[in-house]
Amino acid sequence: MGSPSTPAARPHVTKPSPRPAHHGPDGRYRSPWPEASLDDSIRGRIGEVAREWLAGDHPPDPSPDQLPIEPWETDRRPVDQDQARVTWVGHASFLLELPGANLLTDPVWSPRVSPVPWIGSRRFVPASPGVDALPEIHGVILSHDHFDHLDSPTVRRLHRRFGHALEWFTPPGYRSWFQRRGIRNVTELDWWQSAPGPAGHAITAAPARHWTRRTPWGTNTRLWNSWVIGTPTGAGGTGVRAPRIYFGGDTAYASHFTEVADRLGPFDASLLPIGAYEPRWFMKVSHMNPEEAVQAYVDLGSAGDFIPTHWGTFRLTFEDPLEPPERTRAAWTEAGLDPDRLRIPRHGETLLIRS
Repeated sequence: MGSPSTPAARPHVTKPSPRPAHHGPDGRYRSPWPEASLDDSIRGRIGEVAREWLAGDHPPDPSPDQLPIEPWETDRRPVDQDQARVTWVGHASFLLELPGANLLTDPVWSPRVSPVPWIGSRRFVPASPGVDALPEIHGVILSHDHFDHLDSPTVRRLHRRFGHALEWFTPPGYRSWFQRRGIRNVTELDWWQSAPGPAGHAITAAPARHWTRRTPWGTNTRLWNSWVIGTPTGAGGTGVRAPRIYFGGDTAYASHFTEVADRLGPFDASLLPIGAYEPRWFMKVSHMNPEEAVQAYVDLGSAGDFIPTHWGTFRLTFEDPLEPPERTRAAWTEAGLDPDRLRIPRHGETLLIRS
């Protein structure tokens, strides 16, 4: 009697990983929350906004004396292990001085934010400090590709000054853009991914409700991020921890703030955008207004300092450029939050953050 035949081995089948909700089936990215379902259709009505702008009577641009610049102190000692210094350069550009490392967020030093240098929104006051006055920069954190956040002339200036040692942290889709400018030290991180940053400070990508485009055919081919800059427990078993900072990037309000808090919080400082919000029917799908920004801080756990971003530097939308901080203060008081935790810096001003 012959031996029984051996059953054929089953082929090993690897099930594909489920596609993240913010990855669309067409290869483009999207905001996955129900409240964002109409975002693209509303953005498509840009022609109505242009006509409204041309027909409207808008508040004047502020004069330089209404936006004073804090003098820059070049003699800066290293921060202690439980400290960070946060300097508002302007708009969404910050210098973060951490123990052992200095980072920039969305660096823009150009006088205009536009595809071409001779038109577009012009700075109300110069960026401070200037690029040449910066301390050694070890890393740059980029939220998305809009011209008021990703500025090619500034990128080239930083690369010339700090060279290939400077590491760039971006959402997915940016490596080739940087490579065309001779920059290869690029780390792309999708939402919830993390990587060790300079001096061991963890860099973690988090969600935002926004969009991307630098060319008419490039809508949402690159992702947009918010970011968490965190640090491990201090060396030597001291238990000392450097401040944990949330950089909101550019975002409309959505339910993602609560999830960020649950997964990555609490934070010692939250840098949240408060400007570029009118007309509200159109801008609500791209930018928070001050009241929504205060609610985002509450969603993030009402912990640490709230440092506003994305206001008082460029004229991007219809509201009075000086209105955002006043509405933020009013919303903060209305919410009954600690007045010492709302910290609105001047251009060039440095705030000390403690863990």
